[in-house]
Amino acid sequence: MDLDQLAALRTPEGSAALAAATEVAGGDPLAAAAALRSAGVPAGLAAAALTQAELRRRAVGKFGPAAAGMFLTRAGLEQATRGVVAARRADRLRAAGVRTLADLGCGLGADALAAARAGIRVYGVEADPVTAAMAAANAEAAGLADVFTVECGDATAFDVSAVDAAFCDPARRRAGTGRRIFDPNAYSPPWDFVTALAERVPHTVVKVAPGLDHALIPAGAEAEWVSVGGDLVEAALWCGRLAEVPRRATVLKEGPPVNAFCIAGGPCNHPTPCDHPAGRQPACHQLTGSGAEEATVGPVRRYVHDPDPAVVRAHLVAELAGELDATLADPSIAYLYADAPGATPFARCLEVTDVLPFSLKRLRALLRERGVGRVEILKRGSALEPERLRRDLRLAGPQAASLVLTRVAGAPTVLVCRPVPDPLAQEAAAG
Repeated sequence: MDLDQLAALRTPEGSAALAAATEVAGGDPLAAAAALRSAGVPAGLAAAALTQAELRRRAVGKFGPAAAGMFLTRAGLEQATRGVVAARRADRLRAAGVRTLADLGCGLGADALAAARAGIRVYGVEADPVTAAMAAANAEAAGLADVFTVECGDATAFDVSAVDAAFCDPARRRAGTGRRIFDPNAYSPPWDFVTALAERVPHTVVKVAPGLDHALIPAGAEAEWVSVGGDLVEAALWCGRLAEVPRRATVLKEGPPVNAFCIAGGPCNHPTPCDHPAGRQPACHQLTGSGAEEATVGPVRRYVHDPDPAVVRAHLVAELAGELDATLADPSIAYLYADAPGATPFARCLEVTDVLPFSLKRLRALLRERGVGRVEILKRGSALEPERLRRDLRLAGPQAASLVLTRVAGAPTVLVCRPVPDPLAQEAAAG
């Protein structure tokens, strides 16, 4: 995609080509291209329209219905914030009193659009000319061009004294190749500029990779990890006046907001109330703490809880253990064991039926005796490959089981389990 192709897509002929491409997107690409050519769409415009239609189809999972009117790039879509996460971040900024925001490296504008919808005036800066033009087009398509404007330029040169908040999502892929960048100093903008923003702007938020080394977290910043539907999607650093707690795990999933004991409307482990949009939007569950506590170690017990990845990455397993009256069976493995199921939005619960020192022969014999023909395999602290183990077990039978490959007091161990019904999922399905 270049600027000329983008301009062509925004003409009446381009809009017609996009509409035609949308009708055939998701099928055989050769047949789709032939259909547009037979309709009289020039080859270059047809290719651009088909690319956009396919990207919009993929983007629905991130942006919902708004994806239908957006202009996208593959790299930009991959790095863009999911709509529900961006909306929640915008609401928090608005609640903190933010009225003007600089989005430094705004990409396609996902976060900026969410902030603008929340009533915040956004000034976007993007170094890539095509991406900047797409962000401006996305603002226009959303009817927000008067509150979200974009300039193509160097984010490090923007005058942040003109705004009361800054958001930065530094590029973590190399331009042209799309390869991931693991050295923060090679980000764009570079890490030293990003972390220095908090000293210049009273409200600063930085989106970072979920695998961020905790040693890189600036002193005094709040580090938050966010999961959606069980998938860890991002981390963010809330700096300056926005920092409330050292560590936060935010879990977004279907169902009503509850506390760690799954009590709807019960006290939430968060310093401020959790407000959620009406309808089928994911509920927001938050666990906070220092990130420095250590959970007690004990034996395997009747129930094992598999913490959400946001809880694990935020180093809040000990806080969750305290809520569930649970212990670890190995100090380095984040499975929690308890005598009661203790349903929680922050972990999945399984009932342990058997505990075996790992032995393929013994495990195969036990599963055959139980008539188990289907297994799900979870693992932490095990080098075994689940799919290879599944083949080696040579299962047959009508029953199902869950296998947890782990370590107990340093020893390779397998837990044979059965799932405990999730009350949140049941309530969401019923509602």
